[in-house]
Amino acid sequence: MEDFDVDRNMIHIRGAKGKKDRYTMLPISLRETLHRYWKEYNPGKSGWLFTGAKINYHLAARSIQHVFERAVKQAGITKPVSMHTLRHSFATHLLEQGTDLRYIQELLGYESSKTTEVYTHVSKQHIGTIRSPLDFIAKKLDSEDNSEKKKLIEE
Repeated sequence: MEDFDVDRNMIHIRGAKGKKDRYTMLPISLRETLHRYWKEYNPGKSGWLFTGAKINYHLAARSIQHVFERAVKQAGITKPVSMHTLRHSFATHLLEQGTDLRYIQELLGYESSKTTEVYTHVSKQHIGTIRSPLDFIAKKLDSEDNSEKKKLIEE
Protein backbone atom coordinates (compact mmCIF):
# COMPACT_ATOMS: atom_id res chain seq x y z
CA MET A 1 0.00 0.00 0.00
CA GLU A 2 2.91 2.33 0.72
CA ASP A 3 3.93 2.06 -2.95
CA PHE A 4 1.03 4.28 -4.04
CA ASP A 5 1.90 7.96 -4.19
CA VAL A 6 -1.49 9.52 -4.95
CA ASP A 7 -0.13 13.06 -4.61
CA ARG A 8 2.26 12.52 -7.53
CA ASN A 9 0.08 9.93 -9.33
CA MET A 10 2.88 7.38 -9.18
CA ILE A 11 3.12 3.70 -8.28
CA HIS A 12 6.41 2.19 -7.12
CA ILE A 13 6.79 -1.23 -8.72
CA ARG A 14 9.18 -3.47 -6.80
CA GLY A 15 11.02 -6.37 -8.37
CA ALA A 16 9.32 -6.02 -11.75
CA LYS A 17 10.60 -7.46 -15.01
CA GLY A 18 14.31 -8.14 -14.70
CA LYS A 19 13.96 -7.93 -10.90
CA LYS A 20 14.19 -4.14 -11.21
CA ASP A 21 12.33 -1.52 -9.26
CA ARG A 22 10.68 1.26 -11.24
CA TYR A 23 7.89 3.80 -11.13
CA THR A 24 4.84 3.94 -13.32
CA MET A 25 1.89 6.25 -13.50
CA LEU A 26 -1.20 5.94 -11.34
CA PRO A 27 -4.10 6.80 -13.63
CA ILE A 28 -6.09 9.70 -12.23
CA SER A 29 -9.22 7.91 -13.45
CA LEU A 30 -8.54 5.06 -10.97
CA ARG A 31 -8.03 7.16 -7.86
CA GLU A 32 -11.70 7.18 -6.85
CA THR A 33 -12.07 3.44 -7.55
CA LEU A 34 -8.97 2.69 -5.47
CA HIS A 35 -10.25 4.89 -2.67
CA ARG A 36 -13.57 2.98 -2.58
CA TYR A 37 -11.71 -0.35 -2.74
CA TRP A 38 -9.47 0.61 0.18
CA LYS A 39 -12.49 1.65 2.24
CA GLU A 40 -14.45 -1.51 1.47
CA TYR A 41 -11.71 -4.15 1.71
CA ASN A 42 -9.33 -2.39 4.12
CA PRO A 43 -6.19 -3.96 2.64
CA GLY A 44 -4.01 -1.65 4.73
CA LYS A 45 -3.68 -4.31 7.43
CA SER A 46 -1.89 -6.72 5.09
CA GLY A 47 0.16 -4.20 3.16
CA TRP A 48 -1.01 -5.67 -0.17
CA LEU A 49 -3.57 -4.16 -2.51
CA PHE A 50 -4.77 -7.63 -3.50
CA THR A 51 -4.20 -10.17 -0.76
CA GLY A 52 -3.83 -13.84 -1.53
CA ALA A 53 -5.14 -16.87 0.30
CA LYS A 54 -2.95 -15.87 3.23
CA ILE A 55 -3.79 -12.37 4.50
CA ASN A 56 -0.14 -11.31 4.78
CA TYR A 57 0.76 -12.39 1.24
CA HIS A 58 -0.08 -11.00 -2.19
CA LEU A 59 -2.36 -12.57 -4.75
CA ALA A 60 -0.58 -15.37 -6.63
CA ALA A 61 0.59 -14.71 -10.20
CA ARG A 62 -1.44 -17.69 -11.42
CA SER A 63 -4.60 -16.22 -9.87
CA ILE A 64 -4.00 -12.99 -11.77
CA GLN A 65 -3.50 -15.01 -14.97
CA HIS A 66 -6.86 -16.74 -14.39
CA VAL A 67 -8.60 -13.37 -13.98
CA PHE A 68 -6.90 -12.14 -17.15
CA GLU A 69 -7.89 -15.26 -19.12
CA ARG A 70 -11.50 -14.92 -17.97
CA ALA A 71 -11.55 -11.23 -18.99
CA VAL A 72 -10.10 -12.06 -22.41
CA LYS A 73 -12.80 -14.68 -22.93
CA GLN A 74 -15.59 -12.36 -21.77
CA ALA A 75 -14.31 -9.62 -24.08
CA GLY A 76 -14.49 -12.01 -27.03
CA ILE A 77 -10.79 -11.62 -27.85
CA THR A 78 -9.74 -14.50 -30.08
CA LYS A 79 -6.13 -13.51 -30.78
CA PRO A 80 -3.48 -15.19 -28.64
CA VAL A 81 -2.73 -12.80 -25.76
CA SER A 82 -0.85 -12.99 -22.49
CA MET A 83 -0.18 -10.79 -19.50
CA HIS A 84 2.89 -9.57 -21.39
CA THR A 85 0.55 -8.32 -24.14
CA LEU A 86 -0.67 -5.70 -21.65
CA ARG A 87 2.87 -4.36 -21.34
CA HIS A 88 3.22 -4.08 -25.11
CA SER A 89 -0.21 -2.50 -25.45
CA PHE A 90 0.66 0.05 -22.75
CA ALA A 91 3.82 1.06 -24.62
CA THR A 92 2.08 1.17 -28.00
CA HIS A 93 -0.75 3.36 -26.69
CA LEU A 94 1.73 5.74 -25.06
CA LEU A 95 3.60 6.03 -28.33
CA GLU A 96 0.37 6.63 -30.28
CA GLN A 97 -0.51 9.42 -27.84
CA GLY A 98 2.80 11.10 -28.67
CA THR A 99 4.78 10.12 -25.57
CA ASP A 100 8.51 10.44 -26.14
CA LEU A 101 10.34 7.11 -26.49
CA ARG A 102 12.71 8.06 -23.66
CA TYR A 103 9.79 8.24 -21.21
CA ILE A 104 8.41 4.93 -22.46
CA GLN A 105 11.87 3.43 -22.02
CA GLU A 106 11.95 4.64 -18.42
CA LEU A 107 8.44 3.41 -17.64
CA LEU A 108 9.20 -0.05 -19.04
CA GLY A 109 12.61 -0.20 -17.37
CA TYR A 110 14.60 -0.78 -20.52
CA GLU A 111 18.33 -0.12 -20.38
CA SER A 112 18.72 0.38 -24.12
CA SER A 113 16.69 2.68 -26.34
CA LYS A 114 16.98 -0.02 -29.04
CA THR A 115 14.67 -2.25 -26.98
CA THR A 116 12.06 0.50 -26.81
CA GLU A 117 12.29 1.24 -30.52
CA VAL A 118 10.55 -2.06 -31.27
CA TYR A 119 7.29 -0.18 -30.61
CA THR A 120 7.94 2.32 -33.38
CA HIS A 121 7.18 -0.26 -36.06
CA VAL A 122 4.04 -1.40 -34.23
CA SER A 123 2.37 1.98 -34.07
CA LYS A 124 1.25 3.09 -37.51
CA GLN A 125 -2.11 4.57 -36.54
CA HIS A 126 -1.02 8.20 -36.67
CA ILE A 127 1.38 8.17 -39.61
CA GLY A 128 -1.34 9.62 -41.83
CA THR A 129 -1.85 12.53 -39.43
CA ILE A 130 1.78 13.65 -39.44
CA ARG A 131 2.28 16.87 -41.36
CA SER A 132 5.08 17.05 -43.86
CA PRO A 133 7.61 19.86 -43.35
CA LEU A 134 6.72 20.94 -46.89
CA ASP A 135 3.18 21.69 -45.71
CA PHE A 136 4.56 24.16 -43.17
CA ILE A 137 6.66 25.85 -45.85
CA ALA A 138 3.68 26.02 -48.21
CA LYS A 139 1.52 27.49 -45.46
CA LYS A 140 4.17 30.12 -44.81
CA LEU A 141 4.32 30.90 -48.52
CA ASP A 142 0.55 31.30 -48.66
CA SER A 143 0.59 33.73 -45.77
CA GLU A 144 3.44 35.86 -47.19
CA ASP A 145 2.94 38.45 -49.89
CA ASN A 146 4.14 37.71 -53.45
CA SER A 147 7.54 39.43 -53.12
CA GLU A 148 8.30 37.39 -50.01
CA LYS A 149 7.23 34.24 -51.85
CA LYS A 150 9.74 34.91 -54.59
CA LYS A 151 12.52 35.34 -52.03
CA LEU A 152 11.71 32.06 -50.33
CA ILE A 153 11.42 30.16 -53.62
CA GLU A 154 14.71 31.57 -54.90
CA GLU A 155 16.48 30.58 -51.68
